[in-house]
Amino acid sequence: MSQPGRLPRVRVTDRPISADRLARSVASPHAGAIATFEGVVRDHHGGKSVAFLAYEAYAPMAEKILQQIASEAARRWRIEAVAVHHRTGRLGIGEVSVAIAVSSAHRGEAFEALRYVIDTIKERAPIWKRETGPDGSFWIEGPDYVRAGD
Repeated sequence: MSQPGRLPRVRVTDRPISADRLARSVASPHAGAIATFEGVVRDHHGGKSVAFLAYEAYAPMAEKILQQIASEAARRWRIEAVAVHHRTGRLGIGEVSVAIAVSSAHRGEAFEALRYVIDTIKERAPIWKRETGPDGSFWIEGPDYVRAGD
């Protein structure tokens, strides 16, 4: 379990984010592993071209949910620390939309906790994604597209 006093570090921001910075923030002399993840904007989705993404969130609520998810991971696995930053606003191809870092004594727990955090964020966090490309603008909700404005 996480050390007392090492609360998860979460942030929703319109500023660029980096897994390298998050990795440094979760480093510990007790950690033999730091696992990181960066979700980046790609140029396609579902067979359609993507020019850019726009993320929207109600930051106070989203940060509360991110904190809950990170705390759940800390309770389930023996990890030292966890940090999650999620971006909002317009992001171009190759920009980082979400970064996560987890430190633990052993790699297996770091990987498992990291996977749990990103998968659960996708399920529960009140962060919405709109994709824009040559075919128009679409809100992404699970496997289905919803044309923006429909």
